[in-house]
Amino acid sequence: MTTDAAVTARDALIALRAEVGKAVVGNDAAVTGLIIALLCRGHVLIEGVPGVAKTLLVRALATALDLGTRRLQFTPDLMPGDVTGSIVYDANTSEFSFREGPVFTNLLLADEINRTPPKTQSALLEAMEERQVSVDGRPRPLPDPFIVIATQNPVEYEGTYPLPEAQLDRFLLKLTITPPSREDEIGILTRHAGGFDPRDLTAAGVRPVAGPAQLDAARAAVGAVTVGPEVLGYIVDLCRATRSLPPVRLGVSPRGATALLAATRAWAWLSGRDYATPDDVKSLARPALRHRIGLRPEAELEGVTADGVVDRVLASVTVPR
Repeated sequence: MTTDAAVTARDALIALRAEVGKAVVGNDAAVTGLIIALLCRGHVLIEGVPGVAKTLLVRALATALDLGTRRLQFTPDLMPGDVTGSIVYDANTSEFSFREGPVFTNLLLADEINRTPPKTQSALLEAMEERQVSVDGRPRPLPDPFIVIATQNPVEYEGTYPLPEAQLDRFLLKLTITPPSREDEIGILTRHAGGFDPRDLTAAGVRPVAGPAQLDAARAAVGAVTVGPEVLGYIVDLCRATRSLPPVRLGVSPRGATALLAATRAWAWLSGRDYATPDDVKSLARPALRHRIGLRPEAELEGVTADGVVDRVLASVTVPR
């Protein structure tokens, strides 16, 4: 891949934020997180209260990237076959055939994933890890790119099934979307008063500004980003520090360290560099590590949070020079 191709890919991906901004106000950090996940072939967990445009964000991103997207509402009665697809009988041909489930897409929005039982949640595990599903004993590959963008509501826990640590660990990043600022909310209402229809992104002016070719070029460039021994050591020290703190029941695993490394390289490349720095690590520490930290019940009662633990280790671990 030429340097020109890498620069063109970076410019296209950076332009995504402005393009998505035609439909979604004030979520640049979340857009950047989703771009990083695409560059790393990782999955994203988004946490936010209802009504903060999580679904619109994914739809706008898919449109700006010219990728396919499907939304699957997770409910208590959802079955694994409703996610992966199933074998159906065709009475006209007297034959069985495979009918693809919603997972056969580029960006799968798994809405309120914690509202479905573990059996159906686990149907996503093979898809997320192996990028394929097995139905009737036959593996069926998923499209490329493919990422799962799962959402959960942080304020309603009645009737939910919390994701187990093994599944949480398979998400590259956990992003939090908070209610907009007053200025952003005024901007949202101004758009709606002007006739904005969130169901018609074309009318809103959202156009493809990048595609699979740019993603492929960008992934190759990210893979060439240099990470020095001191930065690697910093990542390891941060993750190891989470395992020895008294409030922590479960610290960051080695998989979490590799996730932070991958996200760091992607962020460094998006920032215009072919090498990673400790500041890149700091920028991605919260979204890459917060969902991999399990707190002791007594610590949660005292108000300790996973973000607080990450901030604590960032403040205590020596930063390499």
